[in-house]
Amino acid sequence: MGRISTWVILILLLLFLVCSVSSEQDDVRHSLVGFLRKLAGDDSTEIERKLGWDAYSDPCKDGWTGVDCDKAKNKVRHVVLEGLELGGSIDAGLLCNVQSLTVVSLRDNAIQGELPVEISKCAQLTHLYVGGNRLSGRLPSSLALLNNLKRLNISNNNFSGDLPDLSPISGLLTFLAQNNEFSGHIPHFDFTNFNSFNVSNNLLSGPVPVNGDLFGIDCFMGNLDLCGKPLPNACPPIPPSPGENKRKKNPIAEKVIMYLGYIILGLVILILLAYKLIYRRKTSKNKGDGEKVADESTTNGSSAYKTGASRSDYSPTPSGETTATLTSLVVLQNPATNELRFEDLLKAPAELLGRGRFGSLYKVMLQDGTALAVKRIKDLSVSPEDFRRRIKRIDRAKHANLLPPIAFYCSTQEKLVVYEYQKNGSLFKLLHDSTNIENFDWSNRLNVAAGIAEGLAFMHHELQEDAIGHGNLKSSNILMNTNMNPCISEYGLTSTAINSNHDISPLTNGSEASNGKKLDMNNIQCYTLKADVYGFGVILLELLTGRVVQNNGADLARWVHSVVREEWTVEVFDKALLSGGASEARMVHLLQLALKCINSSPDARPSMSHVAAMIHAIKEEEEEEEEEEEEEEETSIVSET
Repeated sequence: MGRISTWVILILLLLFLVCSVSSEQDDVRHSLVGFLRKLAGDDSTEIERKLGWDAYSDPCKDGWTGVDCDKAKNKVRHVVLEGLELGGSIDAGLLCNVQSLTVVSLRDNAIQGELPVEISKCAQLTHLYVGGNRLSGRLPSSLALLNNLKRLNISNNNFSGDLPDLSPISGLLTFLAQNNEFSGHIPHFDFTNFNSFNVSNNLLSGPVPVNGDLFGIDCFMGNLDLCGKPLPNACPPIPPSPGENKRKKNPIAEKVIMYLGYIILGLVILILLAYKLIYRRKTSKNKGDGEKVADESTTNGSSAYKTGASRSDYSPTPSGETTATLTSLVVLQNPATNELRFEDLLKAPAELLGRGRFGSLYKVMLQDGTALAVKRIKDLSVSPEDFRRRIKRIDRAKHANLLPPIAFYCSTQEKLVVYEYQKNGSLFKLLHDSTNIENFDWSNRLNVAAGIAEGLAFMHHELQEDAIGHGNLKSSNILMNTNMNPCISEYGLTSTAINSNHDISPLTNGSEASNGKKLDMNNIQCYTLKADVYGFGVILLELLTGRVVQNNGADLARWVHSVVREEWTVEVFDKALLSGGASEARMVHLLQLALKCINSSPDARPSMSHVAAMIHAIKEEEEEEEEEEEEEEETSIVSET
């Protein structure tokens, strides 16, 4: 009887262990499926079917896509779900129920929300990759509890706040956090253990920690207030603490120092007097000289753009910053310029192309022969953070008729934007250069008008929620590319800036507002996008009349209105168009559209999408007429033969 009871107990224990294992596996399967559903969001059913994840099958034996297991122990080790357009959120509570998990990679999706605090429960995790998503918020300090973590990639997201102190993780080898919005100081990492490290293009400040120079300058660039090696701008000296012991003074040494001080003071006064005399002579000698463009060698052997007698006229350091601080050049995704560095711009010779109300434009020739255009913007009351976000937002809106920025630099006092140089010049030059005007006939002008309208309509649609307009649309900002197609340049650099008090500083064409005027936020688009419509209307008048624009187009608009009012409409048009056989009817249609665009009331102006559609209709009429004429000519030739 005793032996039977012993066997019964053993059998029950075995059954209990089997049930426990089965229960644990069921829990893992349900947790993984629940995690995937949260991660996929609205597309969870389709993603489950596509990947073959089923709570009633075995992830190890039935081959779940993206899951790798320890075959000996039948335990899930890796979850790799990359580039699947997952748009949900991370449920770390469900994920970390899989206690055997060591690798999680969710790169290149569209995952939103924050990285949960519960991620620390994945105690065995060695690799965590969440780069290339839309995650935001602060990183949880609980990351430091992942003692086994070796590689962490959180790059290309929207994380903000301070970087967590991960120094407790002694085995961390990789930390990639570039292209986020982290602020504050860099924690004291043990860089001697790292294989990879990158915090570029954030909002970090203060000194680079000890041994940070083990990594290249590219790993720290794009942080406006970061200093110390490997960056070229040194950090300011740390003032001594008030509790430091003062050294005992030697009376003899004090006297020697005092007399030396008197001697040095006398020499300084003599030098200042001599310098003042020399400066006066030099000033009188150079008085009346015109503006020159030249290269000037700096103390470290590089060159800077010089647009007058003083280096500071160009140098982006009007508030006393040194050129060494200007290294935070953010290079956008452009294969031709991925290797561009701020030092390349400093060393390159520069030519002043022009100055306007909002800044200066320079042509820069790099050592490899690449020509760039650098726009220096002045008096734009936008914070560096807002400017950075604006340029990156604009760069995401791609169109054939928009000249995209290549790179940019921004600080509180200075903002620079870099473009590819367009050797064919601007629409202004094409219209008003007598050597080119003969080839710029009605058909070409209509194509240019259509291209500008399509590009502007696209940008207005893409950036409507951001209310980012061009802000300074004119023919000199329309550049002709290698195919002589129009490209809108400097988009969004000088459009309306909105501060936290909803105070508007309009930099617009037309007469809609004055600086500092308070507006309802619902009417912001009226003062940004509608101002572009006005500017485009002036460009249409310029194309039709061939006249030079003055006073933001107000003079040209008044003249056109006066001629049309007297019913001498034909007198408005450029004689080169009339002599070239252009259709007067279609020119009148385009003129009527231009007059709608320059209406004194912003609300009465059409949208750019409507304007683009109207010009497209005029083009279709033109093309249909040309086809009919060609068919008539062919018919005539056939009949003659």
